[in-house]
Amino acid sequence: MSVPLWPELQEAAHRVDELVVALPEPGARLPEERAEIAAAKDAARALRMRYLQTHADAVYAHLTSDGLEELRPAELVKAAAAEFPALVPTAGQLAADRSRRQADKEGYEIDQGIFLRAVLGSPQAGPHLLDAMLRPTPRALRLLPEFTRTGVVETTSVRVERRDDAAYLTMCRDDCLNAEDDQQVDDMETAVDLALLDPEVRVGVLRGGTMTHPRYRGRRVFSAGINLKSLHSGGISLVGFLLRRELGYIHKLLRGVRTEDAPWHSRTVEKPWVAAVETFAIGGGTQLLLVFDHVLAASDAYLSLPAAREGIVPGAGNFRLGRHTGPRVSRQIILQGRRIRATEPDARLLIDEVVEPEEIDAAVAGAVERLRSPAVVPNRRMLNGAEEPVEEFRRYMAEFALQQALRLYGEDVIGKVGRFAGQGA
Repeated sequence: MSVPLWPELQEAAHRVDELVVALPEPGARLPEERAEIAAAKDAARALRMRYLQTHADAVYAHLTSDGLEELRPAELVKAAAAEFPALVPTAGQLAADRSRRQADKEGYEIDQGIFLRAVLGSPQAGPHLLDAMLRPTPRALRLLPEFTRTGVVETTSVRVERRDDAAYLTMCRDDCLNAEDDQQVDDMETAVDLALLDPEVRVGVLRGGTMTHPRYRGRRVFSAGINLKSLHSGGISLVGFLLRRELGYIHKLLRGVRTEDAPWHSRTVEKPWVAAVETFAIGGGTQLLLVFDHVLAASDAYLSLPAAREGIVPGAGNFRLGRHTGPRVSRQIILQGRRIRATEPDARLLIDEVVEPEEIDAAVAGAVERLRSPAVVPNRRMLNGAEEPVEEFRRYMAEFALQQALRLYGEDVIGKVGRFAGQGA
């Protein structure tokens, strides 16, 4: 190994492993046993933080063959587990945790958060990792010939349809009001990739499908945010969901996809995006709107970011929301759970156009027509570069990686998601 681990870090990690084997399962531990293993984990994590302050770039260079390989976060932590088993959890440790409810896990993802915070926080390694995440996924590349030929791809969570020169993405998880989980994040990244890669598509549109939920039967719903039932059962992961979502399809909505077919004067293929909100955009649904070029909403819809209620960090919402609303309104929405009705004055800070529900289709068509101009893409690129420099985004996501990992295992979060477990939002 070209980057040796400190012996004291290896010893601290070994001590945690010994306690995990010796003690009962996490949910059955006595208070003194929980305190003992918490102290051991804290000691190991403090050493990991110190080690990575010095060696993050060397570790990343080793794992990526000096930058020749582009690894996504899931691939990166897997490689790190094989090469540096005291630095991040092993595949076996993660598999054991994955089978448990959130309340009964060891919290190994916190150690992944420490590692990814250091990588993303590095001016050398961080940009390389962000660039890797702008590559199209293998799944999208496999489906692209079918999409370019037929103009339609159906996944579990998202339907993609090309009509004329626009790609219409419809979120269709009617079982949970489009509440996001690992499946929906995977399907959304695939759908965004397809829209960006298809040369016939000039504008993308995102909309919620028609629901079968008893309370909203027959109505379109944009998004109910994170799937709290999945979080309660342990099915929401830091790397596979929370980071993939922000660094993957949402980042691609803003900055495009890296491909060899990009023009010589640009590193990515970018396209303008329209979002149409019906009924509500809760949590992650509102986060999405902050990267769209045109947002329209039905007059009876509302937006919210219930971070305080759920106890987690609302993705990059803290980073982006204040740029739209100003600091006072952003604190009301994020810290106090304020809902924004589409028809109230402050909604115009987040929504470009409010129409009656029966006028949504016509409003979408009008927005698509306005964004077809060849000058839109270069101008949106300049706007996005000025409003959200990629280096600021990288630094935010570095801290997010750790803070969100810590929040996933906060006692308040575990208690709250237990109460919301029967709900889809």
